[in-house]
Parts: sequence; C-alpha cells; structure tokens
Amino acid sequence: MNGKNANISVGTAREPFVITVGRQFGSGGRELGKAIAEALGIAYYDKELLVESAKLAGVNPEFFKKKDERFPTFLQGLFSFSMGVTPMCYYTGSSSISDDGLYKSISDFLLATAREKSFVVVGRSSDYILREHPRCINIFVHAPMEECVKRIMGRNDAIDPEKAVSMAKKTNKWRADYYNFFTDKIWGDAKSYDLTIDSSILSMEDNVNLIKSYLRLRGFID
Repeated sequence: MNGKNANISVGTAREPFVITVGRQFGSGGRELGKAIAEALGIAYYDKELLVESAKLAGVNPEFFKKKDERFPTFLQGLFSFSMGVTPMCYYTGSSSISDDGLYKSISDFLLATAREKSFVVVGRSSDYILREHPRCINIFVHAPMEECVKRIMGRNDAIDPEKAVSMAKKTNKWRADYYNFFTDKIWGDAKSYDLTIDSSILSMEDNVNLIKSYLRLRGFID
C-alpha cells in the first residue's frame, strides 16, 4: 500500500463504519467532515445526500434543498410533546413527499448505504437515524461566535460581522429545531455525541488526526 492511504486502511475485512458530523453554522464542520472523508478514502455526504435521497424518492432534488434542515412549518403548534409521544412516531410509514416524506427518504438512503460502505455524513440528524448502527461515530463541531463570524465572512456568506452573527443564530436555530423535533435528543448536547470538538483550538489537519486516532482506538481503522 502506498500514497496518501499508506497509513490508513479501512480494509475489506472490516465492517463498514459511519461518521456523522453535527455542527454550528460557521464552525467548519462541513470542512472537517470532507477532510476526514478524504483522509480515510471514504464517501462524503452533505448536499449530495439530498440528491441521492431525492433520486430514491423520485422527487426533484430542488424540493429537498428548500426544506433542508428546516423545522416542518405545517406542524408547528399542532403537536404537544407533553403528551408523552415521541416526535418520531409521526414520521413512520408516510408515502407522501412532504416534510415527513423528506425525512423518511433521507433515513432510507442512509440506512441502506450504511449497510454497504463506510462514509461521512454532515447534519440531517444522521446520528439519530443511524443510532442502531454498531459502528457509528457521532461528532459535534462548535466554535466561539467570533471564530464562526470570521469563517462566515471569509467565505462571503455575510458582508459584515452583524449580519454574520444574525445568520449564525438563525441557522443554528433552524438546525436545533429540526434536530430536536425529529429525535429524542438535544442538538449540541454533549451527551448526544461521542466527540465534541472546538474547531478553533487545533488546526483542521490536527482535528482530522485527532479523529483518526479515536477511530484507531475504537478499532475502526488500522
């Protein structure tokens, strides 16, 4: 074995594994997820997940993108979680492509793919969808707001710090509402993840190496 995979082997003898990445907006979670996938030579799903799920459901991918990680607006206020029923019960068995159909299509794609190969997936409450997978590592990436603002402005998502802060807060709320609705866990709560990483402390390369070391200790890679 040589080249960039000289020190990494996921090996055909090993069962597939999955790394899920939750992230605050502007924390670099997407960048880290992609870097991990490249370092390990495995598949990466982010926006690609929406396209593949849409294909599975026979729906235009643009529909999925518009609803991506947004709380189902037509259900706001309709259900009370104090009735002792978990949110997931509303999302099983639906064949319509609405908010529930979107979630089910993503779930079906992730569950089927996880049986076939290793991959990294960013967001979409993938850690909850794959909660029964025996070889799944769940990561949450965060950073101080000032660091998130720098990243947001650096990629031209906002033209000034105030707009960057507003964008971060709004997007994080969308993600939290989506995650908390579709799961029985709390978005960003350390108990929901195997690793939580402040991306501002180490370099991106060091963060990747940290995760690779953890994977080795868990026996997922050589």
